[in-house]
Amino acid sequence: MPAKRQAVRLTTAERDVLEKFVAHGTKSARAINRARILLLLDEGRREKELTTILGVSRGTIYNVRQKYLQKEHTHILDVLHEAPRSGRPIKIDSRVEAHVTMIACSDPPEGYGRWTLHMIADKLVQLTVIDTISHESIRRTLKKNKLKPWLSEQWCIGKITGDYLWHMEDVLYQYALPYDPLRPLICFDERPCFLIGDVGAILPMSPGKAKRYHYEDEKNGSCCVFLAFEPHTGLRYVEVRARRTAVDYAECMQNLLAKHYRPVECIRLVQDNLNTHTPGAFYEVLPPSDAFQLSQRFEPHYTPLKGSWLNMAEIEFAALAKQCLDRRIPTFDRLERAVLAWADTRNLDRKTVHWKFSQTDARCKFLRHYRNVQKFMCKTT
Repeated sequence: MPAKRQAVRLTTAERDVLEKFVAHGTKSARAINRARILLLLDEGRREKELTTILGVSRGTIYNVRQKYLQKEHTHILDVLHEAPRSGRPIKIDSRVEAHVTMIACSDPPEGYGRWTLHMIADKLVQLTVIDTISHESIRRTLKKNKLKPWLSEQWCIGKITGDYLWHMEDVLYQYALPYDPLRPLICFDERPCFLIGDVGAILPMSPGKAKRYHYEDEKNGSCCVFLAFEPHTGLRYVEVRARRTAVDYAECMQNLLAKHYRPVECIRLVQDNLNTHTPGAFYEVLPPSDAFQLSQRFEPHYTPLKGSWLNMAEIEFAALAKQCLDRRIPTFDRLERAVLAWADTRNLDRKTVHWKFSQTDARCKFLRHYRNVQKFMCKTT
Protein backbone atom coordinates (compact mmCIF):
# COMPACT_ATOMS: atom_id res chain seq x y z
CA MET A 1 0.00 0.00 0.00
CA PRO A 2 1.55 3.36 -1.07
CA ALA A 3 2.55 5.79 1.66
CA LYS A 4 0.17 8.66 2.25
CA ARG A 5 1.48 11.96 0.94
CA GLN A 6 2.09 14.69 3.50
CA ALA A 7 -0.37 17.56 3.14
CA VAL A 8 0.70 21.09 2.24
CA ARG A 9 -0.45 23.67 4.78
CA LEU A 10 0.34 27.26 3.86
CA THR A 11 0.39 30.01 6.44
CA THR A 12 -1.89 33.01 5.90
CA ALA A 13 1.10 35.15 4.98
CA GLU A 14 2.39 32.57 2.47
CA ARG A 15 -1.01 32.26 0.84
CA ASP A 16 -1.32 36.05 0.49
CA VAL A 17 2.11 36.22 -1.15
CA LEU A 18 1.29 33.45 -3.64
CA GLU A 19 -2.13 34.92 -4.53
CA LYS A 20 -0.55 38.30 -5.23
CA PHE A 21 2.20 36.60 -7.24
CA VAL A 22 -0.35 34.89 -9.50
CA ALA A 23 -2.63 37.92 -9.87
CA HIS A 24 -0.20 40.76 -10.58
CA GLY A 25 2.86 41.45 -12.69
CA THR A 26 4.64 39.56 -15.44
CA LYS A 27 6.17 36.21 -14.50
CA SER A 28 7.14 33.02 -16.27
CA ALA A 29 4.42 30.44 -16.85
CA ARG A 30 6.47 27.83 -14.95
CA ALA A 31 6.65 29.99 -11.81
CA ILE A 32 2.93 30.77 -11.94
CA ASN A 33 2.11 27.06 -12.29
CA ARG A 34 4.20 26.25 -9.21
CA ALA A 35 2.39 28.93 -7.21
CA ARG A 36 -0.98 27.53 -8.31
CA ILE A 37 0.12 23.99 -7.38
CA LEU A 38 0.85 25.12 -3.81
CA LEU A 39 -2.44 27.05 -3.57
CA LEU A 40 -4.51 24.11 -4.82
CA LEU A 41 -2.68 21.62 -2.61
CA ASP A 42 -3.40 23.86 0.37
CA GLU A 43 -7.09 23.68 -0.57
CA GLY A 44 -6.93 19.88 -0.35
CA ARG A 45 -7.12 19.16 -4.08
CA ARG A 46 -5.86 15.79 -5.31
CA GLU A 47 -2.95 15.41 -7.70
CA LYS A 48 -5.22 13.98 -10.39
CA GLU A 49 -7.30 17.15 -10.27
CA LEU A 50 -4.21 19.35 -10.55
CA THR A 51 -2.97 17.54 -13.65
CA THR A 52 -6.32 18.24 -15.31
CA ILE A 53 -6.66 21.85 -14.13
CA LEU A 54 -3.08 23.02 -14.73
CA GLY A 55 -1.95 20.60 -17.40
CA VAL A 56 1.20 19.58 -15.49
CA SER A 57 2.63 16.16 -14.75
CA ARG A 58 2.51 14.40 -11.39
CA GLY A 59 6.28 14.60 -11.26
CA THR A 60 6.11 18.40 -11.28
CA ILE A 61 3.52 18.38 -8.50
CA TYR A 62 5.68 15.98 -6.45
CA ASN A 63 8.81 18.13 -6.87
CA VAL A 64 7.02 21.35 -5.84
CA ARG A 65 5.43 19.63 -2.81
CA GLN A 66 8.76 18.14 -1.68
CA LYS A 67 10.63 21.41 -2.09
CA TYR A 68 8.07 23.16 0.10
CA LEU A 69 7.89 20.43 2.75
CA GLN A 70 11.65 20.05 3.03
CA LYS A 71 11.90 23.74 3.86
CA GLU A 72 14.74 24.29 1.38
CA HIS A 73 13.84 27.96 1.22
CA THR A 74 13.92 31.09 3.34
CA HIS A 75 10.91 32.61 1.61
CA ILE A 76 7.87 31.06 -0.05
CA LEU A 77 8.86 32.56 -3.43
CA ASP A 78 12.11 30.56 -3.33
CA VAL A 79 10.03 27.43 -3.96
CA LEU A 80 8.97 28.84 -7.30
CA HIS A 81 12.52 29.29 -8.62
CA GLU A 82 14.12 26.64 -10.81
CA ALA A 83 17.40 25.04 -9.83
CA PRO A 84 20.24 25.34 -12.37
CA ARG A 85 19.91 22.67 -15.00
CA SER A 86 22.69 20.29 -15.92
CA GLY A 87 23.98 20.09 -19.43
CA ARG A 88 26.67 21.27 -21.78
CA PRO A 89 27.83 24.85 -21.14
CA ILE A 90 26.94 27.51 -23.68
CA LYS A 91 29.54 27.74 -26.43
CA ILE A 92 28.72 31.28 -27.55
CA ASP A 93 30.72 33.69 -25.42
CA SER A 94 31.45 37.37 -25.97
CA ARG A 95 34.29 36.56 -28.37
CA VAL A 96 32.01 34.51 -30.63
CA GLU A 97 29.30 37.16 -30.44
CA ALA A 98 31.81 39.78 -31.54
CA HIS A 99 32.74 37.71 -34.60
CA VAL A 100 29.06 37.14 -35.46
CA THR A 101 28.48 40.90 -35.30
CA MET A 102 31.56 41.60 -37.40
CA ILE A 103 30.53 39.11 -40.10
CA ALA A 104 26.86 40.22 -40.16
CA CYS A 105 27.90 43.87 -40.60
CA SER A 106 30.41 43.12 -43.39
CA ASP A 107 29.76 42.73 -47.11
CA PRO A 108 28.51 39.26 -48.15
CA PRO A 109 30.62 37.03 -50.43
CA GLU A 110 30.65 37.64 -54.16
CA GLY A 111 27.44 36.46 -55.77
CA TYR A 112 25.25 36.90 -52.68
CA GLY A 113 23.03 39.81 -51.75
CA ARG A 114 23.20 39.30 -47.99
CA TRP A 115 24.48 37.02 -45.25
CA THR A 116 22.28 34.06 -44.33
CA LEU A 117 22.31 32.24 -40.98
CA HIS A 118 23.99 29.17 -42.51
CA MET A 119 26.62 31.31 -44.24
CA ILE A 120 27.53 33.07 -40.99
CA ALA A 121 27.79 29.72 -39.20
CA ASP A 122 30.06 28.34 -41.95
CA LYS A 123 32.21 31.47 -41.88
CA LEU A 124 32.77 31.14 -38.11
CA VAL A 125 33.94 27.56 -38.57
CA GLN A 126 36.13 28.59 -41.51
CA LEU A 127 37.80 31.28 -39.37
CA THR A 128 38.34 28.65 -36.61
CA VAL A 129 36.42 30.84 -34.17
CA ILE A 130 34.44 27.79 -33.09
CA ASP A 131 34.38 24.11 -34.01
CA THR A 132 30.66 23.77 -34.77
CA ILE A 133 27.64 26.02 -34.38
CA SER A 134 24.04 25.78 -35.55
CA HIS A 135 22.17 28.39 -37.55
CA GLU A 136 19.65 28.60 -34.69
CA SER A 137 22.44 29.76 -32.35
CA ILE A 138 23.35 32.40 -34.94
CA ARG A 139 19.71 33.53 -35.08
CA ARG A 140 19.54 33.92 -31.30
CA THR A 141 22.81 35.84 -31.24
CA LEU A 142 21.63 38.23 -33.96
CA LYS A 143 18.32 38.74 -32.18
CA LYS A 144 20.10 39.40 -28.87
CA ASN A 145 22.27 42.08 -30.48
CA LYS A 146 19.40 43.48 -32.61
CA LEU A 147 21.11 42.71 -35.91
CA LYS A 148 19.02 42.05 -39.05
CA PRO A 149 21.21 41.30 -42.11
CA TRP A 150 18.09 40.53 -44.17
CA LEU A 151 16.60 43.99 -43.59
CA SER A 152 17.54 47.18 -45.39
CA GLU A 153 15.97 50.62 -45.38
CA GLN A 154 15.96 53.35 -47.98
CA TRP A 155 16.48 57.02 -47.36
CA CYS A 156 16.64 60.01 -49.65
CA ILE A 157 18.01 63.40 -48.73
CA GLY A 158 19.53 65.97 -51.01
CA LYS A 159 22.76 67.87 -50.69
CA ILE A 160 22.19 70.09 -47.68
CA THR A 161 23.05 73.66 -48.55
CA GLY A 162 21.83 76.98 -47.25
CA ASP A 163 19.06 76.87 -49.87
CA TYR A 164 17.97 73.42 -48.62
CA LEU A 165 17.87 74.64 -45.00
CA TRP A 166 15.91 77.75 -45.95
CA HIS A 167 13.24 75.82 -47.83
CA MET A 168 13.00 73.29 -44.99
CA GLU A 169 12.57 75.97 -42.33
CA ASP A 170 10.07 77.86 -44.48
CA VAL A 171 7.85 74.76 -44.75
CA LEU A 172 8.19 73.98 -41.04
CA TYR A 173 7.30 77.57 -40.19
CA GLN A 174 4.09 77.27 -42.23
CA TYR A 175 3.19 74.08 -40.37
CA ALA A 176 3.69 75.81 -37.01
CA LEU A 177 1.33 78.72 -37.78
CA PRO A 178 -2.16 78.54 -36.24
CA TYR A 179 -5.14 77.73 -38.40
CA ASP A 180 -6.45 80.69 -40.39
CA PRO A 181 -9.62 79.95 -42.42
CA LEU A 182 -8.87 82.93 -44.70
CA ARG A 183 -5.33 81.71 -45.40
CA PRO A 184 -5.57 77.89 -45.22
CA LEU A 185 -2.53 75.64 -45.50
CA ILE A 186 -2.71 73.11 -48.35
CA CYS A 187 -0.16 70.38 -49.11
CA PHE A 188 -0.16 69.29 -52.75
CA ASP A 189 1.53 66.44 -54.59
CA GLU A 190 0.98 64.04 -57.45
CA ARG A 191 1.94 60.46 -58.27
CA PRO A 192 1.75 58.25 -61.36
CA CYS A 193 -0.45 55.13 -61.34
CA PHE A 194 -0.27 52.23 -63.76
CA LEU A 195 -3.48 50.65 -65.04
CA ILE A 196 -3.04 46.89 -64.78
CA GLY A 197 -5.70 44.30 -65.56
CA ASP A 198 -6.03 40.60 -64.77
CA VAL A 199 -5.65 37.77 -67.24
CA GLY A 200 -8.13 34.99 -66.56
CA ALA A 201 -10.65 34.58 -63.78
CA ILE A 202 -10.05 35.50 -60.14
CA LEU A 203 -10.80 32.76 -57.61
CA PRO A 204 -12.22 34.37 -54.44
CA MET A 205 -11.03 33.53 -50.96
CA SER A 206 -12.63 30.57 -49.24
CA PRO A 207 -12.05 28.80 -45.91
CA GLY A 208 -8.53 27.41 -46.00
CA LYS A 209 -7.69 29.00 -49.36
CA ALA A 210 -6.37 32.46 -50.18
CA LYS A 211 -7.65 34.60 -53.02
CA ARG A 212 -5.98 33.46 -56.26
CA TYR A 213 -5.35 35.17 -59.55
CA HIS A 214 -3.12 34.52 -62.54
CA TYR A 215 0.43 35.83 -62.29
CA GLU A 216 0.20 37.35 -65.80
CA ASP A 217 -1.34 40.78 -66.23
CA GLU A 218 -2.15 43.21 -68.98
CA LYS A 219 -0.88 46.77 -68.99
CA ASN A 220 -3.40 49.42 -70.00
CA GLY A 221 -1.26 52.54 -69.78
CA SER A 222 -0.87 54.97 -66.93
CA CYS A 223 -2.45 58.05 -65.37
CA CYS A 224 -1.72 60.46 -62.55
CA VAL A 225 -3.40 61.19 -59.21
CA PHE A 226 -3.38 64.79 -57.97
CA LEU A 227 -3.92 65.23 -54.23
CA ALA A 228 -4.39 68.39 -52.15
CA PHE A 229 -4.56 67.95 -48.38
CA GLU A 230 -5.47 70.47 -45.67
CA PRO A 231 -3.99 69.12 -42.39
CA HIS A 232 -5.86 71.51 -40.07
CA THR A 233 -9.34 70.41 -41.17
CA GLY A 234 -8.67 66.92 -42.54
CA LEU A 235 -9.99 67.83 -46.01
CA ARG A 236 -8.44 66.23 -49.05
CA TYR A 237 -9.22 66.90 -52.71
CA VAL A 238 -8.19 64.40 -55.39
CA GLU A 239 -8.31 64.29 -59.15
CA VAL A 240 -7.28 61.51 -61.52
CA ARG A 241 -5.87 62.76 -64.82
CA ALA A 242 -4.43 61.13 -67.88
CA ARG A 243 -1.29 63.28 -67.74
CA ARG A 244 0.55 65.57 -65.35
CA THR A 245 1.37 68.55 -67.53
CA ALA A 246 1.35 72.21 -66.57
CA VAL A 247 -2.17 72.45 -68.00
CA ASP A 248 -3.37 69.63 -65.73
CA TYR A 249 -1.76 71.32 -62.73
CA ALA A 250 -3.38 74.66 -63.53
CA GLU A 251 -6.82 73.12 -64.05
CA CYS A 252 -6.52 71.17 -60.79
CA MET A 253 -5.67 74.38 -58.88
CA GLN A 254 -8.65 76.11 -60.51
CA ASN A 255 -11.02 73.32 -59.50
CA LEU A 256 -9.63 73.19 -55.96
CA LEU A 257 -10.16 76.90 -55.48
CA ALA A 258 -13.64 76.94 -57.05
CA LYS A 259 -15.01 73.91 -55.14
CA HIS A 260 -13.61 74.45 -51.64
CA TYR A 261 -11.77 77.75 -51.21
CA ARG A 262 -13.61 80.39 -53.20
CA PRO A 263 -14.03 82.88 -50.27
CA VAL A 264 -10.45 82.64 -48.95
CA GLU A 265 -7.94 85.42 -49.35
CA CYS A 266 -4.98 83.22 -50.15
CA ILE A 267 -3.96 79.55 -50.10
CA ARG A 268 -0.55 78.77 -48.58
CA LEU A 269 0.50 75.97 -50.90
CA VAL A 270 3.23 73.52 -49.86
CA GLN A 271 4.49 71.54 -52.85
CA ASP A 272 7.65 70.19 -54.44
CA ASN A 273 9.67 72.11 -56.99
CA LEU A 274 8.52 70.24 -60.12
CA ASN A 275 8.85 72.44 -63.19
CA THR A 276 5.06 72.43 -63.75
CA HIS A 277 4.28 73.55 -60.18
CA THR A 278 4.56 77.29 -60.83
CA PRO A 279 2.09 80.14 -61.33
CA GLY A 280 3.34 80.24 -64.90
CA ALA A 281 1.18 77.18 -65.58
CA PHE A 282 -1.94 79.36 -65.18
CA TYR A 283 -0.97 81.34 -68.28
CA GLU A 284 -1.26 78.18 -70.40
CA VAL A 285 -5.01 77.86 -69.73
CA LEU A 286 -6.23 81.39 -68.95
CA PRO A 287 -5.99 84.88 -70.42
CA PRO A 288 -3.13 86.91 -68.89
CA SER A 289 -5.33 89.02 -66.60
CA ASP A 290 -7.19 85.98 -65.23
CA ALA A 291 -3.97 84.01 -64.87
CA PHE A 292 -2.38 86.82 -62.86
CA GLN A 293 -5.41 87.14 -60.59
CA LEU A 294 -5.42 83.39 -60.00
CA SER A 295 -1.72 83.38 -59.18
CA GLN A 296 -2.34 85.97 -56.47
CA ARG A 297 -4.67 83.51 -54.72
CA PHE A 298 -1.78 81.12 -54.12
CA GLU A 299 1.29 81.59 -51.95
CA PRO A 300 3.69 78.78 -52.93
CA HIS A 301 6.15 77.29 -50.43
CA TYR A 302 8.47 74.77 -52.03
CA THR A 303 10.07 71.78 -50.33
CA PRO A 304 13.83 71.52 -50.94
CA LEU A 305 15.27 69.30 -53.63
CA LYS A 306 14.87 65.66 -52.50
CA GLY A 307 12.97 66.95 -49.49
CA SER A 308 9.50 65.60 -50.28
CA TRP A 309 9.47 63.99 -46.80
CA LEU A 310 8.53 67.49 -45.60
CA ASN A 311 5.28 67.39 -47.58
CA MET A 312 2.29 66.03 -45.62
CA ALA A 313 0.67 65.07 -48.92
CA GLU A 314 3.27 62.28 -49.13
CA ILE A 315 1.81 60.80 -45.94
CA GLU A 316 -1.65 60.83 -47.50
CA PHE A 317 -0.29 59.16 -50.62
CA ALA A 318 1.21 56.43 -48.43
CA ALA A 319 -2.25 55.82 -46.95
CA LEU A 320 -3.81 55.86 -50.43
CA ALA A 321 -1.28 53.34 -51.73
CA LYS A 322 -1.84 50.90 -48.85
CA GLN A 323 -5.62 51.24 -48.55
CA CYS A 324 -6.73 51.69 -52.15
CA LEU A 325 -4.02 51.23 -54.80
CA ASP A 326 -2.47 48.01 -53.48
CA ARG A 327 -4.22 45.90 -56.14
CA ARG A 328 -4.70 45.62 -59.88
CA ILE A 329 -7.00 48.31 -61.30
CA PRO A 330 -7.47 47.91 -65.06
CA THR A 331 -9.18 51.11 -66.26
CA PHE A 332 -9.05 54.84 -65.75
CA ASP A 333 -12.72 55.01 -64.70
CA ARG A 334 -12.40 52.30 -62.03
CA LEU A 335 -9.29 53.94 -60.63
CA GLU A 336 -11.05 57.30 -60.48
CA ARG A 337 -14.09 55.85 -58.70
CA ALA A 338 -11.89 54.02 -56.20
CA VAL A 339 -9.73 57.06 -55.40
CA LEU A 340 -12.73 59.38 -55.02
CA ALA A 341 -14.50 56.88 -52.74
CA TRP A 342 -11.34 56.60 -50.61
CA ALA A 343 -11.11 60.39 -50.34
CA ASP A 344 -14.80 60.73 -49.41
CA THR A 345 -14.41 58.21 -46.59
CA ARG A 346 -11.28 59.93 -45.26
CA ASN A 347 -13.02 63.31 -45.42
CA LEU A 348 -16.04 62.04 -43.49
CA ASP A 349 -13.72 60.68 -40.79
CA ARG A 350 -11.68 63.92 -40.83
CA LYS A 351 -8.46 61.95 -40.85
CA THR A 352 -5.53 64.29 -40.46
CA VAL A 353 -1.80 64.35 -39.74
CA HIS A 354 -0.28 65.38 -36.42
CA TRP A 355 3.02 66.88 -37.52
CA LYS A 356 5.62 67.03 -34.73
CA PHE A 357 8.87 67.96 -36.50
CA SER A 358 9.51 71.66 -35.83
CA GLN A 359 12.16 74.25 -36.67
CA THR A 360 13.74 73.63 -33.28
CA ASP A 361 13.91 69.90 -33.99
CA ALA A 362 15.42 70.58 -37.41
CA ARG A 363 18.13 72.84 -35.99
CA CYS A 364 19.01 70.16 -33.45
CA LYS A 365 18.82 67.23 -35.89
CA PHE A 366 20.70 69.03 -38.68
CA LEU A 367 23.13 70.89 -36.41
CA ARG A 368 26.15 69.43 -38.19
CA HIS A 369 24.83 70.59 -41.57
CA TYR A 370 24.09 74.09 -40.28
CA ARG A 371 27.69 74.32 -39.08
CA ASN A 372 29.06 72.96 -42.35
CA VAL A 373 27.14 75.56 -44.31
CA GLN A 374 28.47 78.34 -42.07
CA LYS A 375 32.04 77.07 -42.37
CA PHE A 376 31.72 77.05 -46.14
CA MET A 377 30.45 80.60 -46.09
CA CYS A 378 33.33 81.70 -43.86
CA LYS A 379 35.88 80.14 -46.22
CA THR A 380 34.37 81.76 -49.30
CA THR A 381 34.32 85.18 -47.68
